[in-house]
Amino acid sequence: MNSVIHLENISKSYFSGEVETAVISNFSWKFPKGCFSILAGPSGSGKSTLLNIMGTLDSPTSGKYLLNQKVIDFSNSNILTQTRKEHFGFIFQSFNLIPVLSALENVELPLTLLDLTSAQRREMAIIALKSVGLEHRMNNRPGQMSGGEQQRVAIARAIARKPEVVFADEPTASLDKVNAIKIIELMKNLNSITGISFIIASHDEKVINEGNEIILIGEKQEA
Repeated sequence: MNSVIHLENISKSYFSGEVETAVISNFSWKFPKGCFSILAGPSGSGKSTLLNIMGTLDSPTSGKYLLNQKVIDFSNSNILTQTRKEHFGFIFQSFNLIPVLSALENVELPLTLLDLTSAQRREMAIIALKSVGLEHRMNNRPGQMSGGEQQRVAIARAIARKPEVVFADEPTASLDKVNAIKIIELMKNLNSITGISFIIASHDEKVINEGNEIILIGEKQEA
């Protein structure tokens, strides 16, 4: 199966004066198209850093990153922005919804970055919210919804423009057990129906156990 993302010897270090802290060391992996992959490891293991590198929100210290067999140039910010716009969706632990906007408006807002009419944006946002079971909450603001519902809005926002890959960083960490299970089941169902690749960083056993592949990320090391 063709890989959507291929990482070759990715390393990431941070420097404080002459002290180097290696967070990721020579990590290599091929993520197949349509994957439901879990980056598993404890806090501080580097899984969120790796997720940010794959989402081009951070850059590696060394190594090669191929998206659909094309090398990503981390030195070109315009290309990175375009890559995120065309290929990626993001789900965060803290939902990151705008409080004064309705669920529909929150999902619709990122679509303004694309070359779409207002009618097209509205239709795509409605379809996304229906796909996560929130057609009855479209006009509600985040403060009028439960945590589980807010994360569903965040998922709808991530998938509305049908990205190739959705990255989720600890998507159940702010939820109770019942809602956490519902959210991971929802994402797995969307993966199956849409074919969108999901790459998820988590230390939650409920999430890890649902992965089609589980990638163990080791503890960070100091070099």
